[in-house]
Amino acid sequence: MSMGTQALLIFLLIGLLAGFLASLVVGGGGLIRCLLSGIIGAFVGGFLFNALGISLGIDNALVVQIIHATVGAIIVVLIARAIA
Repeated sequence: MSMGTQALLIFLLIGLLAGFLASLVVGGGGLIRCLLSGIIGAFVGGFLFNALGISLGIDNALVVQIIHATVGAIIVVLIARAIA
């Protein structure tokens, strides 16, 4: 397995986990909805944390990415519900 494939799989798993955690917080849907909200949330959360200069002070990069993606997924789900 190449590094690109491995990185993509890790990104998808983080997105799926973040979407699942967001669905526990705000109520959720199925597997596809969790995956999509988690992937979009990863971008949103990463952008917001960097733009606002927020640092969690956690040494584990994987945990930080999951937290960023989960917060982003929660925001994405709440915005989608507000629009709908």
